[in-house]
Amino acid sequence: MSRPVIVVVGAGPGVSGSVARRFADEGYDVGLLGRDQGVLDELVADLEARGAAVGHAVVDVTDEAAARDAVRRMGEHAGRIDVLHFNPSAYREKDPLSLTVAELLEDVALGVGALLTTVQAARPFMSAGGRISVTGSMAADQPWEGAASLGVQKAGVRNLVHSIDRTLAGEGIRAVSVTVRGTLSRDGAFTPDRVADALWDAVTADEGSWRTEVPYAG
Repeated sequence: MSRPVIVVVGAGPGVSGSVARRFADEGYDVGLLGRDQGVLDELVADLEARGAAVGHAVVDVTDEAAARDAVRRMGEHAGRIDVLHFNPSAYREKDPLSLTVAELLEDVALGVGALLTTVQAARPFMSAGGRISVTGSMAADQPWEGAASLGVQKAGVRNLVHSIDRTLAGEGIRAVSVTVRGTLSRDGAFTPDRVADALWDAVTADEGSWRTEVPYAG
């Protein structure tokens, strides 16, 4: 039987990299979608050293055609996608009086819209037991006005996760957003590795206790 596969959308050196490593350590092969070739190269080497087969693509996930193609190629190569993890968001330091509509929509296209694109592309390769996870944030409930679009993105992507879960639950595919209720740090409860542990726990929860939002407060 082939190894399970996780595709990490928005792969980078933070939480998404920690998620990729955690799943690789649990026996998963990994697909990575990211924007920085150098970062991806380092992550690929790390994951391969852990025994994972790794595919990667440099792609702007707001480019729908390119994102769909990248996910499709990964699904076709592996023959399956067991977990799709979505991490991207845009951080733009603008308050509601300086943020333009165009900028808000651009940020939402990354932090929310790209989830639609990648879920739709991954769906043909997912089967019962498949999981979709999202890195959520307390900004959904407690936005900082200095980066107003981030709260909109996090509230929107959490709402979308609820809809995705209801749409796919009948087929045995579930979705979850893990709301990180703290600031990421190098030490303590909110390191990327600790958040990745929380995401692992959420994704591997029993069907009977499934929740579409799981808070992580350290």
